[in-house]
Amino acid sequence: MTEVESAAGIAPDAELAAAYRVCREIAAAHGRTYFLATRLLYAPRRPAVHALYAFARIVDDIVDHPTLDAEHGPAGELDMVEKQLRVVLEQGVPAASGPAERTRVLIALADTIHRYDIAPQHFWTFLDSMRMDVPGTAHFHARYTTMTELRAYMRGSAAAIGLQLLPVLGTVVPVVEAEPAAAALGEAFQLTNFLRDIAEDLDRGRIYLPADELAAFGVDADLLAHCRRTGQTDHRVRRALAHLIAINRDLYRVADPGIDLLDPRVRPAIRTAGTLYSGILERIEDFDYAVFARRAVVPQHRRLRVAAAEFTTAALRRS
Repeated sequence: MTEVESAAGIAPDAELAAAYRVCREIAAAHGRTYFLATRLLYAPRRPAVHALYAFARIVDDIVDHPTLDAEHGPAGELDMVEKQLRVVLEQGVPAASGPAERTRVLIALADTIHRYDIAPQHFWTFLDSMRMDVPGTAHFHARYTTMTELRAYMRGSAAAIGLQLLPVLGTVVPVVEAEPAAAALGEAFQLTNFLRDIAEDLDRGRIYLPADELAAFGVDADLLAHCRRTGQTDHRVRRALAHLIAINRDLYRVADPGIDLLDPRVRPAIRTAGTLYSGILERIEDFDYAVFARRAVVPQHRRLRVAAAEFTTAALRRS
């Protein structure tokens, strides 16, 4: 973003530009697939997408990587983030407390919310789901019994992200008509993360796969812990993962028609993100479900090839 005019007087232009730069740096450092897909977006929209990503990232870090010197603990930090965001949205002035990076992210986020008329409720829903990850809070969950229960969590952790993005991306229909597909795509991305990161989540004492779906294949928490210790995927777990990958692909299929409801200029970026993220499922299968021994990652050359193909196709359609 070379020139920024502050929406709703959130911050002076120079300060706002600096805030968006911080968001871009966070997206580039932590969201490789996400950042690559963003490069295909219509340039004026990229800063807003970076702001949304950066906010989600700092909240994730509060939950997943709490610091010993945090004054309020993860739950208190989430409450502080919500309070700071509410203040900057309502008063146009960021709160002075909190880390400088966080303050800048919130400045950019509040500007994005005002600029694109994003419903603030999507951010409160997101934060409520993040509280479900924090031990000691009223809604903490380390396990999920059913897919319905897990999807209630994903409503905030994933579907809300898709709904935040939708006004930024733009649609060729009323936004409300595109919301179900956008929510489904967010859930599809999240479930892919859960399948890829099962070992890391076990290390944090969490299982983000529905217990009843796992039990149908003879899998329980003890078996998953054994697989983690040995680095070997039991045949029962392999079958359960294959089943859950099929469910995940159904979510991508539900979401896919929604891409045609978006502004034509952003469709290549979203198709790229969908193709690359669903490609993680293929990598899990290619490695014979060895999710306890290695992390499934789409190779850089494939990410670049998919992005280039989408960019070329879009260019040909416009010519």
